[in-house]
Amino acid sequence: MTNLLSVEQLTVDFVSSARAPVRAVDGVGFSLRSESTLALVGESGSGKSVSALAVMGLLPRPSAHIGAQSRLQFQGRSLLGQELADWQRIRGKHMSMIFQDPMSSLNPVYSIGYQLAEMLRVHEGMNRKQSRKRAQALLEEVGIPEAARRLDTYPHELSGGQQQRVMIAMALACEPALLIADEPTTALDVTVQRQIMQLLAELRKRRKMAMLFITHDLGLVSEIADEVVVMRNGQVRESGPVEQIFTHAQDAYTKALLSCRPSPERLGQRLLTIDDWMQADASAAPAQSPALKLATPAMQAAMDAPLLEVRNLRKVFDVGGSWFGKKQFVAVENVSFSMFRGKTVGLVGESGSGKTTVGLAMLRLHQASGGEVLMQGRNLLALSKAEFAPYKRHLQIVFQNPYASLNPRFTIAEVLDEPMRLHGIGGDPAARKRMAQRLLDQVGLPASSLGRYPFEFSGGQRQRIAIARSLSLSPQVLVLDEAVSALDVSVQAQVLNLLKDLQAELALSYLFISHDLDVVRHMADTLLVMHQGEVLEQGNAATLYAQPQSDYTRQLLAAAPRLLYQATT
Repeated sequence: MTNLLSVEQLTVDFVSSARAPVRAVDGVGFSLRSESTLALVGESGSGKSVSALAVMGLLPRPSAHIGAQSRLQFQGRSLLGQELADWQRIRGKHMSMIFQDPMSSLNPVYSIGYQLAEMLRVHEGMNRKQSRKRAQALLEEVGIPEAARRLDTYPHELSGGQQQRVMIAMALACEPALLIADEPTTALDVTVQRQIMQLLAELRKRRKMAMLFITHDLGLVSEIADEVVVMRNGQVRESGPVEQIFTHAQDAYTKALLSCRPSPERLGQRLLTIDDWMQADASAAPAQSPALKLATPAMQAAMDAPLLEVRNLRKVFDVGGSWFGKKQFVAVENVSFSMFRGKTVGLVGESGSGKTTVGLAMLRLHQASGGEVLMQGRNLLALSKAEFAPYKRHLQIVFQNPYASLNPRFTIAEVLDEPMRLHGIGGDPAARKRMAQRLLDQVGLPASSLGRYPFEFSGGQRQRIAIARSLSLSPQVLVLDEAVSALDVSVQAQVLNLLKDLQAELALSYLFISHDLDVVRHMADTLLVMHQGEVLEQGNAATLYAQPQSDYTRQLLAAAPRLLYQATT
């Protein structure tokens, strides 16, 4: 097969008048053969997406500068120096891109059918009737149910998986030779992720197109790609056939990516991070990761009685209706579990299963429709606001997106000071500042961070700040709602190690909500599997993983991506 896309010595600098140029991509080169799949792999900031945007001609102008020695060739034609009109003929017609977040890519004020038909009218010259008929066929091809009716729906009326299917339909509308998929399944739960990946593989084969797949999940790479390019800090560290790279990786960074993910073999041990590998000799693995900290005997004695009990929790949402009655949606029904000091309850299930609603209702961030949440012998759901106030500080939450949950106008000092001030902790500003410094030390950040703003930190550092803020009130229970799902594998490993250390040190009780089954296996002592608002099964996490009782749990476990090739030692 011939090369469809060739990238040679690609260099991309971002230039602004306020600071020195930043080199995002430095001499990157790779080739993509016709009808094959090439994966670009690396952490955030490695240059993967910037490389793809350069290929698509979508780099921001005039801030992005491509180096003079760079060469980009597609179907034997140079892509550099193309005029806007040329790019408009190439994009969509000959190459298309699927972005990570479909909701920010789809226009919220236009129907799905209009957005699909618009591409067909522009690139294929179809009239209104032809384009609508073809749009319906595309929705059917990507597995959207009731495709004819869905043409007139808007993006917000679809689930995340359906939105991504629409994006795939739009990308394939003009039958491009090259499809670029930039982290297309990162925000999806495991079963929907599995469906999307199978769909992409089937469409690529059926349409005989090539795919450039961008991800940090090596399990997905082993299942879908023919070749892989490993990137770090804008440079290629290693490349070659997937099986060769995964079984005989030569670069320490590649080995690190392969080993940072939680696995059954590492239960009870600290996860190795990228830094652990990069500081070790490139030809050998780092020293065996030490066991995680254990709770002190005094803390162990306090773990026998439940700290918090959830009994028959129920949540019903009003979803519209008429003068004659409201329609209701039962989001959570009859959910019960107990939480113990120093232990973790894992909550898993697909999007829409009610996981997050359980956590929010438990903390009274949603008003529960029924049930009890018992702490120190009192039902927290029945208390007035004044009566609940002393308990509020003991129940904290860490959300999935730390940038959205941290006030961008507050310095880190103000972020940490505010909850302490509101709850009367620390006495005076100087005392609260000392407490804030200790909190940053607990989560592994320097005291100098206090004067900086959230945007000045990486995603992993922002999540550490969010954890520090939740600890500022000395809580007993932490709800972790997809707290590591958006993080790269190494940053994720650092945060998971931190959470385990803090739990052992402070005897914290975690409700760990996630769709990542490997992470939940690493964290949880007890596991609850939810489906359509109800708990299908619960029990000891290790036992449930080894011997699932329900078909749904088996489907969840089977859908999780797995490395198909194991590294040789």
